[in-house]
Amino acid sequence: MVKVGVMAAILMLSGCSWMPPFERPQLPVPAQWPQSLQLAGEHSLAGLTWQQLLPDARLQAMVTAALAYNRDLRIAVARVAEARALYGVVDADRLPTINLSMAHSAVQTPGDLSATRYKTISRRHDVNVGITSFELDFWGRVKSLSAAAQASYLATEEAHQAFRLSLMADVATAYLTLQEMEERLALAEATVATRQQSRFLVQQRRDAGLAGDLDFLAADGAYESARADKSSLERSRAQAEHALNLLVGTETRNLPAGRSLGDQHIITDMAVEAPSTVLLSRPDVRAAEQKLIAANANIGAARAAFLPRINISLAFGMASRTFSGLFDEGSGAWSFTPNLLLPLFDSGRTQANVDLAEARQVMAVAEYEKTIQQAFREVADLLVLRDKLAEQLKAQEAVEKAQRERLRLVDTRYKVGVSSYLEVLDAQRDSFTAQQGTLQLRRALLVTAAQLYKALGGDA
Repeated sequence: MVKVGVMAAILMLSGCSWMPPFERPQLPVPAQWPQSLQLAGEHSLAGLTWQQLLPDARLQAMVTAALAYNRDLRIAVARVAEARALYGVVDADRLPTINLSMAHSAVQTPGDLSATRYKTISRRHDVNVGITSFELDFWGRVKSLSAAAQASYLATEEAHQAFRLSLMADVATAYLTLQEMEERLALAEATVATRQQSRFLVQQRRDAGLAGDLDFLAADGAYESARADKSSLERSRAQAEHALNLLVGTETRNLPAGRSLGDQHIITDMAVEAPSTVLLSRPDVRAAEQKLIAANANIGAARAAFLPRINISLAFGMASRTFSGLFDEGSGAWSFTPNLLLPLFDSGRTQANVDLAEARQVMAVAEYEKTIQQAFREVADLLVLRDKLAEQLKAQEAVEKAQRERLRLVDTRYKVGVSSYLEVLDAQRDSFTAQQGTLQLRRALLVTAAQLYKALGGDA
């Protein structure tokens, strides 16, 4: 009965808690997005996977490889495992640890110290099952520490999800940037070939007396300028490829064919819900909230340190002078050692720990609110960027069409001797610039869609 009563007392671990009740801070941002933003869209974020967002098979293969091989993501996954293990270590303190111990001791007492004046040798064999120094958590100190460890683990898990989502968006950004560089490089190569042919034609016209040296020098300068642009784009393309390879983290082979920027069909018209729904679903915000929960729990553990701490040691088993007599009748033995520790004077250390925990809780609240505010700004900026880039792209495509038609007309007029070659060069330069600008804006709009998907907490 004594054993049953002691074990029942051990298992009564739920006592009062000194942990302050957790209350999620109010959102330190407006309840609605700015009225100037376009929030409606044909596609809802709910259930929208990143594969649906990014239909390019080559890009999907790049993202899949990055999720498997990116080294920073591996570190994030390992940190989650580390936090989960630490939580397991702390949480294990809430239950007693039961050990089986076997011991043998032999003590020789000299004759001078023996009552019989002869030296004696005493032996003892013990087999015990017991609990050593287990804290009865009446005040919730251990429970608070366990809650803090669990929240820290969950915060690390959310941080991993945030990094995973960010990695997908970054791979999409790098891939689209590389695609832009390749298309701009192809345009530059075509321009070099065109201007080389123009220079040759101008040279023939000069030899025939139909053009002067000024026309030839202008054609030659335009050709060399196109070559310089081509070399610059080759450098930018190589750098974009290196950036993408670093994110992917492995060599990619036998990838499916990719799509041009104009054929990506990335979803750009995602509908956006209210800030209270969008922001609280982001993994980085959830991670900040878990850190706040951990800081709140640590206050409870620090406050409980003011109260008495009760530890017990319990063992029951067999004891005998000889090994063979361990299991004889009457060899049973048990021990029960309660220990009460009450702090009386520690030079203010316990109070300082409470102050420290409360200060860290204030910092955690500020970090949480800052994360919310940064998330609000990020989403708002991307919504503005999405709307204005769409408008700008439409205008730029019209500019490109007009400049292409202008070039055709000026070239025709030059061939019949109506326009000067300087007009042709101006038209060529403006057409090339317009085409390059269209590619840049098209890439920017697609990148904005990928970044907005991340900012809205998609696939997390």
